[in-house]
Amino acid sequence: MKLHQFAFGAVALASVAAANAQASSSVTVYGVVDAYVQAANGASTLTRVQSGGLNGSRLGFKGSEDLGNGLRALFTIESGINLDDGTNGQGAFWGRQAFVGLASPYGQVTLGRQYGSVYTLSSDFSAFSNGPVGASTSVIGGFGGYEPVRGSANAATGNGGPARINNSIKYESPSFSGFKAGAVYGLGEVAGSTTKTRVADIYGRYTAGALDAMVSLVDDRVDATGFDVRTASAAAVYGFGPARVMGGVIQVNDRSAANADGKGYWVGGDYRIGLNLLRAQYLVNKADDGGGKTQAFGVGHQYDLSKRTALYSSLTRFTNEGTGYANRWATSLPAGLTDANDRDITEVAAGIRHSF
Repeated sequence: MKLHQFAFGAVALASVAAANAQASSSVTVYGVVDAYVQAANGASTLTRVQSGGLNGSRLGFKGSEDLGNGLRALFTIESGINLDDGTNGQGAFWGRQAFVGLASPYGQVTLGRQYGSVYTLSSDFSAFSNGPVGASTSVIGGFGGYEPVRGSANAATGNGGPARINNSIKYESPSFSGFKAGAVYGLGEVAGSTTKTRVADIYGRYTAGALDAMVSLVDDRVDATGFDVRTASAAAVYGFGPARVMGGVIQVNDRSAANADGKGYWVGGDYRIGLNLLRAQYLVNKADDGGGKTQAFGVGHQYDLSKRTALYSSLTRFTNEGTGYANRWATSLPAGLTDANDRDITEVAAGIRHSF
């Protein structure tokens, strides 16, 4: 009888422990599958199926564990997917994000591959986000080969930086009446030259009611290639009823011998009508030496079939001006799409996104 009571008690205690463990920790599997058809007309025509027009396709795992006394462990690992051909995005299996850390009432500290502030600013405050279609903020950059939004192979932290910063330590404060501040430091990890091969990133964001605003400053040094770039950015969005207006500026200060400075700025908005979301945006990317500029104007439509599935489309005109100025649009430019006599591009895109 006592043996049966002991066995019953052990099972009960194990069940309670399992229930408590389940209640205090969790893991979520999530993802986005997004593909679109893109047609572009410039000096030649191009039609193709691409991945991630509205949101980047991905598979992710995130979790947290309550450690007590306000302390919480957390992690995120997220793999980018090129849905058109099944390959990995960002050149690495966990290329979108990969970090682990601790959160407390005093803020959050995480280690790994993490978003830089310019990536967040150019995504959250743009009507077309920073993706590969439309009048997207990914047009901004290219000055001396530096890409602050798309991510640059010339960045100190290797693949993706400064949009996604490898080898990084990140701190974000708790909210103080809607204001948060943070800092990211990407270690150069080169013996004898650590401070010359690193990314330092600080930012602040204020969110209250209809207003959301963000500023950031990124200092990116690459000793081996001579890159020494500072990027200052600011953006805001204001909502009223079903409408939002937004805009921002990204200033690139090249402090190397090339002195290839430039800036990009944009203004846009969106309007919700039931299941329909209409968007429009005007954007300029301009070299400070007067060498030229790219202008983009786009309109778009999104129809929500459900909370997780949406159809979308866009029409965008890109104009490239200036002698010696590299032609640009919202993604890498295929050879032959533009030439010296026909530098402008008209783009039509239509796709479907499903999230889970």
